[in-house]
Amino acid sequence: MKSYINSLLKCILFMNMNGKEIENVLTNIPFNINEYDSGDVIAIEGDNCTSLGIILEGDIEIHKSFASGKNVTINHFEKGNIFGEALVFSGEHLYPATIVSSTNSKIMFIQRNEIVRLMTLDSRIIDNFMGVLSNRILMLNERLTNLTLDSLRKKIANMLLMEYKKQATTYITIPYSRKKMAEMLNIPRPSLSRELIKMKEDGLIDFYMDNIKILDLEKLRDVFL
Repeated sequence: MKSYINSLLKCILFMNMNGKEIENVLTNIPFNINEYDSGDVIAIEGDNCTSLGIILEGDIEIHKSFASGKNVTINHFEKGNIFGEALVFSGEHLYPATIVSSTNSKIMFIQRNEIVRLMTLDSRIIDNFMGVLSNRILMLNERLTNLTLDSLRKKIANMLLMEYKKQATTYITIPYSRKKMAEMLNIPRPSLSRELIKMKEDGLIDFYMDNIKILDLEKLRDVFL
């Protein structure tokens, strides 16, 4: 347990708790820690979700497959994030998408009944849990908003402004590849690259590899006018 405390300190479920407090509550419940190699499937769409997952090491991706054969990356989660928090308490609790380990990773799984027990051990955990659910709803709304935008530039600008808000800097590090970025925006990768170049030429942004600098924040916001 002690070897994972630094990772758990980054977990949003234990926000505002110190290492000793986290260790104390977790010694009172059973849990499993599974290791995955890059590319391993953690859960397949339609699988039963009976536990909450905490990413101790590595990154995971949420993939959605369609009847056409297209596979889209819906989201990307890093160390400290959790998944399955809403599903485990839902009536159907089936994974709506496939979860893949995008790097070597370690995941802590806590069963539904033990999550409830954790909440009774420290009230901060239930507050943090409700905060996670609220943030997921906001994130879903942002995704839906992006789907309704009627131009490539608006889709890209919307994503950049969301990252600007999260990272609190105009020097944005995109936490996934250009291919994954295109999938999340639901646009072809060549179209994404062309539009990024146009936005650079128009003085909105500059970029190098996975780093994008917003040169004119107001002008980027004006894309939606």
